[in-house]
Amino acid sequence: MQKYKKIVEHLQGLMMDPRNIKNIGIIAHIDHGKTTLSDNLLSSAGMISTRMAGEMRWLDYHELEQARGITIKAANVSLYYKYEGREFAINMVDTPGHIDFTGHVTRSLRVIDGAIVVVDAVEEVMVQTETVTRQALEERVRPLLFINKVDRLIKELRLTPQETQKKIARIITQFNDLIEAYAEPEFRDKWKVRWENDTVALGSGLHGWGLNASVSKRKGVTFGEILKAYAEDDHVRLKHELPVHEAILEMVVKHVPSPIEAQQYRIDRIWKDKHDEEILEALKKCDPNGPLIIGVNAAKLDPHAGVVVTGRVFSGTVGEGQEVYLLNAKKTQRIQQTAIYMGPYRVRMERIPAGNIAALLGVDAASSGETLVVPSIRGRVQEGFEAMHYVTEPVVTVAIEAKRPSDLPKLVDALRKLTLQDPNLILIHNTETGEILLKGTGALHLEVSLYDIKKSGLEFEVSEPTVVYRESMKSSSPEPVLAKSPNKLNRLWVTAERLPEKVIELIKEKRIHERMDSRSIAKILREEGGMETDDARNVWKIDEENYNLFINRTVGVQRLDEVREILKQGFMWAMKEGPLAGEPSMGLVIRLVNAMIHEDPAHRGPAQLVPAIRRAIFGAMLSDDPVLLEPVYEIQVTVPPELIGSVIGLLSQKRGKVSGVEERGRISVVKGYIPVRETLGDFSNEMRSVTGGRAFWQTKFSHWEPLPKSLMEQVILEIRRRKGMKEELPRAEDYIDRL
Repeated sequence: MQKYKKIVEHLQGLMMDPRNIKNIGIIAHIDHGKTTLSDNLLSSAGMISTRMAGEMRWLDYHELEQARGITIKAANVSLYYKYEGREFAINMVDTPGHIDFTGHVTRSLRVIDGAIVVVDAVEEVMVQTETVTRQALEERVRPLLFINKVDRLIKELRLTPQETQKKIARIITQFNDLIEAYAEPEFRDKWKVRWENDTVALGSGLHGWGLNASVSKRKGVTFGEILKAYAEDDHVRLKHELPVHEAILEMVVKHVPSPIEAQQYRIDRIWKDKHDEEILEALKKCDPNGPLIIGVNAAKLDPHAGVVVTGRVFSGTVGEGQEVYLLNAKKTQRIQQTAIYMGPYRVRMERIPAGNIAALLGVDAASSGETLVVPSIRGRVQEGFEAMHYVTEPVVTVAIEAKRPSDLPKLVDALRKLTLQDPNLILIHNTETGEILLKGTGALHLEVSLYDIKKSGLEFEVSEPTVVYRESMKSSSPEPVLAKSPNKLNRLWVTAERLPEKVIELIKEKRIHERMDSRSIAKILREEGGMETDDARNVWKIDEENYNLFINRTVGVQRLDEVREILKQGFMWAMKEGPLAGEPSMGLVIRLVNAMIHEDPAHRGPAQLVPAIRRAIFGAMLSDDPVLLEPVYEIQVTVPPELIGSVIGLLSQKRGKVSGVEERGRISVVKGYIPVRETLGDFSNEMRSVTGGRAFWQTKFSHWEPLPKSLMEQVILEIRRRKGMKEELPRAEDYIDRL
């Protein structure tokens, strides 16, 4: 314990100078060995015993993580490392590999500058390897490669040295192909990895050994000696002679930039507001004496301390008792405590300068993606950090019901706090019916999210997971549709059309959003979205959640400006719950083409115009080719070659499509697509059954596509029945009025 205290005190001293800091993350496909590697790095710092490293999973301190053997939440820890006489404080984040928790990876990448991408030597680059590497490159986080589980090539596959060398070369090529595909031009060649310059290391996290080119040369170790150690069943010797932490941390200090270096190029990508040169300069220089600016990447509820906010100090120095202004929440709060993370523990540190990752108490209104600034610059900063771009969407939902009605307010409050901690969760609470729905990225994501609430003593029932759908159109309504207000004194004519994919991407990537002025929106829509000028310059409302636009194409309509906000409100209601099954509408452009608005304000209020615009939109959507869109996963199944046929057969039964089969020595990878609906229920059991339990499969959200016509009617009626709606297919005539 005394040694541990000394390490912490020394680290705190090193953290005062950003030139001594390296902020890194460990990212990978599920079960490729991230947390096992983390154990070894912690062992090197004296935080856990060398004997337990690789088995203890110290950063998996959540009960479900220990029980399931997977990482669920990102965990932070600070390490001390000395290389060639120079000392470093290495802030490390261990992240989840399961696709359901990829939101934690996205949030972690915001606060780090380099990432160790762990790849299983047997399975090679997999679907989630690609996802996390792409995410890192989008955040301008430099990726380095660790090829793990090399012991499996020797013990299980019994490959020759030549075969092993070919496999490792193939992994390096696959990894560099990802960098070629996803890195920006200025980083593409600079960030490709090579064995010769120590941007690649290989080894076994489980057995605790590793090497890079420099370690191999310095210690005179050849691969033949590693083979010999395994042949003699003496891999323990390798752990002492070639400790894995040495190869990894040497790679980190050589190639991961300090915050001063990284912020020079990262700030241009992640900071929105570029008009104030002084603030921009402080951010790029990682200036500890600059104005305080913190990017929040996580907020979690601690049963003892309350809300603990994690964020990186990009400029200035944060201290206890300091006031900060929350740009998104638009409120000022006082920081009660500042600390650094040591795995499951927080170690208090009164002052934390720029370049470090801090844990803060007192800012309980902050959620992931928030920007904290010193109140004195609040008027100079209009927008903070860029919104985080999540690669998954909430496509699975459960209904939740309190066992005791008296617990309902507490349950709703607990669920709201949960969505603040995890932006990949969406809560829908219908106050009229009492229905509570929680949407997540997958069944496991929802199960884990609700676990802590159950532990708190609240008792509730959870339904079986169901799939979230979207409503859209294949083409456009042929002519304007008329709907009258309930009092028949207002008339609205509307058309609906599928939004071009280019424009959907602009909304998805936050290239256009509500906070922009109309001139900027019009310019981007014309130049990048290919939209005609009259549409582009008349956008009234952007539905950022479901990628819809509301456009005013009327000419000379009296009193329209007076009811504009009411019509926008009705548009958003229609987009939130579409006509087919009350599911959100997606990827539509709704045009108001004509209107007659009553002169008396008493006859044109929300009670009249909100239902009128909603009816008009529904009529237009139903008048030509309405579709229900279902979410589709990309799937990757790893199996022995003799079982490829069984996997392809099962995917075909489940409406899946195979896009390719890749041979990787003694294993094969079947790639394809499968509707999310088909993966719920017994899919896992069926996969185990047809492969004798020898298949490992992973999915990630890919895209939305129209349900086959043969299924659409059945699914619409299923959803309507579940929601208590009228059990019949809606018709355009139900919403369209005649002159």
